[in-house]
Amino acid sequence: MVSLATIAFAACALAGAEELRPTTVVGDAIPQPLTGTKGDATHGRALVVERSSTCILCHSGPFPEQAFQGDLAPNLTGSGSRWSEGQLRLRLVDAAHLNATTIMPSYYRVDGLTRVGNPWRGKPILSAEQIEDIVAYLVTLRN
Repeated sequence: MVSLATIAFAACALAGAEELRPTTVVGDAIPQPLTGTKGDATHGRALVVERSSTCILCHSGPFPEQAFQGDLAPNLTGSGSRWSEGQLRLRLVDAAHLNATTIMPSYYRVDGLTRVGNPWRGKPILSAEQIEDIVAYLVTLRN
């Protein structure tokens, strides 16, 4: 049986295999998709509820299949009502751009990070496609 740590490491390694795509921040958002197309909301939900992606370690939300959810960060219920696609995208790509003291990881930034283990240096946590899939799902969560 493959451990979650092995899966998480493999996911990071795969995400790191791609060259980072350029992003343009406008105000508090990255308006354009990283991939040039919208993501897959079904795949995005699967990523959010999978513990190895780390979303629900800090966040809670409408995920009844997950008995243990985080309470360190905002509840994701209503995310699509609170933030635009671009705002969600920036929060995933580099939450520290908005709040330098945030505990949320920068999922698609690799430069300027100081507390990164050697195997993960220079590699994003999530791929551009995974970021877009999660954004596509989070915008569906409306009040």
